[in-house]
Amino acid sequence: MLNKPLLPILILVLSGCTMTSPASQTATVPSGSDVTLAVVNARVWTGDSRRPWADAIAVSGDRIAAVGSGAEIRKITNAQTRVVDAAGKMLVPGFVDAHVHFVDGGFRLSSVQLRDSRTPAEFIARIKAYAATVPPGTWLTGGDWDHTRWGGELPHRRWIDSVTPNHPVWVNRLDGHMALANSAALVAGSVTAATPEVDGGTIVRDSNGDPTGVLKDNAQGLVDRAVPGAPPALSDRALDAAMNYVAQQGVTSVHNMGSWDDLAVFERARASGRLKTRIYTAVPLATWQRLRDTVAARGRGDAWLRIGALKGFVDGSLGSHTAAMLEPFTDAPRDTGLLVTSPENLYAWTSGADKAGLHVVVHAIGDRAIRLQLDIFERVARENGERDRRFRIEHAQHPHRADIPRFAALGVIASMQPYHAIDDGRWAEDVIGAERIKTTYAFRSLLDTGARIAFGSDWFVAPPTPLEGIYAAVTRRTIDDRNPNGWVPAEMISVEEALRAYTIDAAYASFEEKEKGSLERGKLADFVMIDRDLTRIPPVTIRDARAVMTVVGGKVVFER
Repeated sequence: MLNKPLLPILILVLSGCTMTSPASQTATVPSGSDVTLAVVNARVWTGDSRRPWADAIAVSGDRIAAVGSGAEIRKITNAQTRVVDAAGKMLVPGFVDAHVHFVDGGFRLSSVQLRDSRTPAEFIARIKAYAATVPPGTWLTGGDWDHTRWGGELPHRRWIDSVTPNHPVWVNRLDGHMALANSAALVAGSVTAATPEVDGGTIVRDSNGDPTGVLKDNAQGLVDRAVPGAPPALSDRALDAAMNYVAQQGVTSVHNMGSWDDLAVFERARASGRLKTRIYTAVPLATWQRLRDTVAARGRGDAWLRIGALKGFVDGSLGSHTAAMLEPFTDAPRDTGLLVTSPENLYAWTSGADKAGLHVVVHAIGDRAIRLQLDIFERVARENGERDRRFRIEHAQHPHRADIPRFAALGVIASMQPYHAIDDGRWAEDVIGAERIKTTYAFRSLLDTGARIAFGSDWFVAPPTPLEGIYAAVTRRTIDDRNPNGWVPAEMISVEEALRAYTIDAAYASFEEKEKGSLERGKLADFVMIDRDLTRIPPVTIRDARAVMTVVGGKVVFER
């Protein structure tokens, strides 16, 4: 997703939920060790293939002290140990959301909500109502509208000019790859009929050549640069809101796809001891030299905040018709999408970053984009020599069938978001046709060829709710419930495969699988309790499951 300046005066409302800052593994717990927390009578899915199931877990400090039977765990507790009886509930490693825009997500919690607007009239009414709640001159941002919900017509500045006479409006489509500006925002960005097109972007125009207000991909920068930045105090509050929100979903770690400004927000939280979510953060791929120098000077961080990753872009999104495709879109026969970054820059930046020992992760959605980035990864690995580089393709939504085996062959991680599949499945066939959807969101095919998948949400684009993601990957029932047997059902995977993608394999995708992602003695005590055993219920009911306790570093950060 493309990063945007943020609304400067949001008042964030924090949740009312309770928030606070191999063989049996019990035998070697040191005598007298302080077990601070124990969970017994649970269905513990460990994520450890050598011993996938247990009954109980013990924590000492911020680490797992033991995993075993309830009797074994009770033997090492003491009067000061908090012992939680799970009453048969499921316990799994803390969920790792491998793709978020974390600060943006925090701001979105209190911005205008357009995602579920079902008609242009409702879209307009919500913007009008929200504008009435903020002072004149305030920019209205966020929104996350979805034009497919009202038939596919793109919004127009004329829709909202009359209801926002005192506010610049800059609200994005839910994928972040196009946004609508009202006339005031276009003036602020100096966007007129005479404005030339932007490489890697589109200014949507009417029949007279005038901008409609919709700008796609790189063209969004014309207005982005006019939006005031958020002051540090509000960015800090947005982070706090984001951390509280994801804790309620069982998320204990995130991979942030963001900016240097995001990193500054995270660093302030780390310095003040406010982090309750572990963060692996990426900065723009074009800035790889700055990151190289930063890592050399300061290292890569610690278990709470780590750097070393770089995020690039090949193309846009399917919903915005900016995904780069090998063949034209079915509903736009003269359009094959666009490249956000030139192949020359993608190669140069990937190669330079890789030589510096940095971690390259690149957004690629269309089949042409995925093939291009796989080619670049293959070339760079060949030229720079063998090492543990763990290249990632973010989204990897619509690979060509011939390119699916290349992920495993090249060791490229497919960083995917299963909720997108059940959302896009409502309309994607209209855009790319019946044949190309057979390999869309190809979870099963990628796993069967030996590839490693890391799951995430892409929040703010989709909700940061791993249980919904597991439901999506296992059932592939679209959110409109019009595909009860699954959309492209051949690509369904099992509950345990989905759990791995949200835990140990997502930890692998940030080089942290030795520290977290499974429940094993000595690893970080990050785990979540779920109100039912996901492996023993009808898959369609997984979406009704809830996290009831989230623990990060041995501390309860959410309890329902």
